[in-house]
Amino acid sequence: MQCELSLLSFVTVLSTVFCDGLAEDAVLDVEPYWSTFFIGESVTFKCDMNEGEKSDWQYKIQKDGQAFVHYNTHEKYTLSLRHRGDKGQYQCFGRNKYDSQLIKKSNTVNLSVSAAFPKATLTLTTTTSGGSVILSCSVKNSEGWTYEYFRRTQSTTEAPVRTDGEENRVSVKQGGIYRCRGSRGPITSYISDDVPIDITLSNKVVIKQEPKWPQSFSGEVVTLKCEVQGGDVTDWQYDWRFRGKKSYSSYGNNWILTATRSSSGEYTCKGIKRGDPYSSTEWSDAITLAVLPGKPKAQIQADIKTIPVGGNVTLICSVSPSSGWKYSWYRFLESSHLLTAQDAVFHVNGKISVSQVGLYWCKGGRGNPVYYSEDSDAVTIDQNVPYRAVVKLQHKWPQIYNGEKITLRCDIHEEIEWEYEFKSPMSSPFITKNELVIFYASSSVNGDYKCRGRKKNAPQFLTGWSDSFSLEVLQKPSPVLSVSPSWLSPGVSVTLKCEVENPSAGWRIYWYKAIPDLSKITGCYSYELLPDSSNGTAQDLYIIHQQTHTAAFACRAARGDPLFYTLNSEPKFVWSGDFNAEASLQVIPSRVQHFSADSVSLSCEGNCTEWRVKKINNEGAVSDCVDWVVTKGSTCQLHSGLHSNAVYWCECASAFSNAVNITKQSEAIILESPVHPVAEGDPVTLSCKLREEQTVLDVIFYKDDKVIQSDTIQELTILAVSKSDEGFYKCQHAGKESPQSWMAVKSVPKPENDLFLPMLIAGLVCGFLLIILFLLFCYYKKSKGSSSARSQSVNQSSVTDCMINQDEKNTYTSPVHDDTCVYESIKVSDDNETCTTGGRDESGDVTYASIELKRVAKNEKPAPSATDETVYSEVKTSKNRAQ
Repeated sequence: MQCELSLLSFVTVLSTVFCDGLAEDAVLDVEPYWSTFFIGESVTFKCDMNEGEKSDWQYKIQKDGQAFVHYNTHEKYTLSLRHRGDKGQYQCFGRNKYDSQLIKKSNTVNLSVSAAFPKATLTLTTTTSGGSVILSCSVKNSEGWTYEYFRRTQSTTEAPVRTDGEENRVSVKQGGIYRCRGSRGPITSYISDDVPIDITLSNKVVIKQEPKWPQSFSGEVVTLKCEVQGGDVTDWQYDWRFRGKKSYSSYGNNWILTATRSSSGEYTCKGIKRGDPYSSTEWSDAITLAVLPGKPKAQIQADIKTIPVGGNVTLICSVSPSSGWKYSWYRFLESSHLLTAQDAVFHVNGKISVSQVGLYWCKGGRGNPVYYSEDSDAVTIDQNVPYRAVVKLQHKWPQIYNGEKITLRCDIHEEIEWEYEFKSPMSSPFITKNELVIFYASSSVNGDYKCRGRKKNAPQFLTGWSDSFSLEVLQKPSPVLSVSPSWLSPGVSVTLKCEVENPSAGWRIYWYKAIPDLSKITGCYSYELLPDSSNGTAQDLYIIHQQTHTAAFACRAARGDPLFYTLNSEPKFVWSGDFNAEASLQVIPSRVQHFSADSVSLSCEGNCTEWRVKKINNEGAVSDCVDWVVTKGSTCQLHSGLHSNAVYWCECASAFSNAVNITKQSEAIILESPVHPVAEGDPVTLSCKLREEQTVLDVIFYKDDKVIQSDTIQELTILAVSKSDEGFYKCQHAGKESPQSWMAVKSVPKPENDLFLPMLIAGLVCGFLLIILFLLFCYYKKSKGSSSARSQSVNQSSVTDCMINQDEKNTYTSPVHDDTCVYESIKVSDDNETCTTGGRDESGDVTYASIELKRVAKNEKPAPSATDETVYSEVKTSKNRAQ
């Protein structure tokens, strides 16, 4: 058998159907069938057996499982609800008259009884396009009601509203206060709450502002006008909203405001039908009123403030931000007065033209009543005089640098007592002396400068502005230092050249020696003035004599009063390959060229405890060892694979070391040459090295790109190096050529004692010769005849040839000028033996003198022959006497 659970429409009564196995069940119906009943109503139960005739059955009703109506022949039972106790679950039973065993029972019906009296609810459901609204009335949680509607206004009593047959809603076209109530059987609900209904009319509303200014000011009178289209002003009452809240109502459509700051905001309005306060238009679009605080101030402008000769000046008055103003003009010279057409030419838009000096100001007014602005500031109108001012820079140099002191001068070539005005980018025109001093120039003073003069006793008369003087302050310059030569040679002076921008601009050059400063960051130096540089030099050259070791120099320039200094130049180095006792650089392996895979060690040695190794590459970039390799103490290790062609040196707090040229090559062959200069007289050996081999046998060597030897050799050895051996060397093997390297040769100075001894001997010899010459002359006078005969027999051939063998030891000759040859041989020995011409030991000190005997005519005898005039003497004295 199938069991069903039915939900009846519009009710919430729960019916419980029990299945007992019979063919058909009884059904209990309730009339009326409402979800909730109220006290005072009645309900009828009807029991239907769905079998046989109604008279065949007896009926009873149970409530909550207890007998409520005993068996009887009535299928219906009406219950008047008098209290809440009547609620419960009801069920009916049917017993067949002819078969008492045949009993049926119905479904269960739950009856809900409310003791609270119901209240109607009125709802606005919709608004139609024709200006009407639909109201709906209901009683909560119950059915079966009929409804009544009522309307009233503030001026009328409540009256029923026709419903036009609608069950629970009504359409109304009038505004007012509406209520409703419901009726069901003997009971009536409470009446609903009031629902005010406003009917919106289709008339368009526009709000306007008079005067129509974008901004108003405190104290101005502003009129707002509300205009309803499609009706006379008298048909309406007007409501105003300010900032979204109702603020004002009137029968007139104007709202006149005296503006204040609090008046700023949005305004809207609408029209309400007079006599029907519930029928009104839509609110208008908002208009925004902007009120600025305080009175505005008039602004005055002048195209120029000085009347040109024979011309005029245009003045403009304005009040902003706003419009609608009319302007009044005033002038003060000895007294103030309102300008009229006789004083100025009036143009539109607040413009006037004036041709008289004086103090001018203006103000604006607008509206009715007139609202006035505050007076403008006064502007002074002067008049030009036909004199010219000129701005000049009181320096001989055109460029100005950051930090310099600047003096600008205003010149007017007229014998008049002037006051001066300067116009600068830093400030408005100001009165000063004829000089404008800027003590510390910077980029903030860049720009155009002008000046003019004003008559001291008649300040309204003044010159025109001078032409602009354009001032540009440049960044502090840094001079560029160059040194020549870069590498020191014995006896060669070092020339420093310091180049500054615009060298003719009054610079004096200060020259400095750079001192390594190891206490600061990498690469820092302190500087000491070089001799004769404390006051600077006018020349840009400085020569340093007797510089023997590596050194660094810098320069800077200064000018003006007080002195303005440029930046220091970058330090420049002059290199020396000679070892310095205080600091020296050792290279391992000790050669110039290295393969890129080689590891090269640079070590600093000397009297210092703290070192740094530096290099400068071919591009002139200086860096420290810590920037490119790993250091350990005073040793710097160049890693393999590092390509670097550079000059290296050591620095400590007191000195620079010798400098060395080191190149790391990727070629397959290198030249092994000394990394330090070779001393004159020392031997040196050059060789060639391949990357894969230690020694190379067949090598061709070049000096200054010329082949040195005709055959290939293994090494090039120079036993005693001379200055002529200095130059660029390279080697070649099997078509492979090494890069070239410079081999430096240093001169070995002779000791001072080596020069002193020859000079001492020469002095003694000269003195001794003078004595000998005097003795010989005396001897010749006494023995002229005998001497002549003897002289002719001695060394005739030598006399004729005027020659003496220069290979004899300790024998020197001195031929005398003219055609007469006289030789005197003087030999100094250790004994006092008399000089002879025989073969003697000539190992002692020897002094030679030559004497020329003139031809003398005596007793008119013929002159003797040349052979007679030649005399040879050999004088030997003791060594002590010679000394």
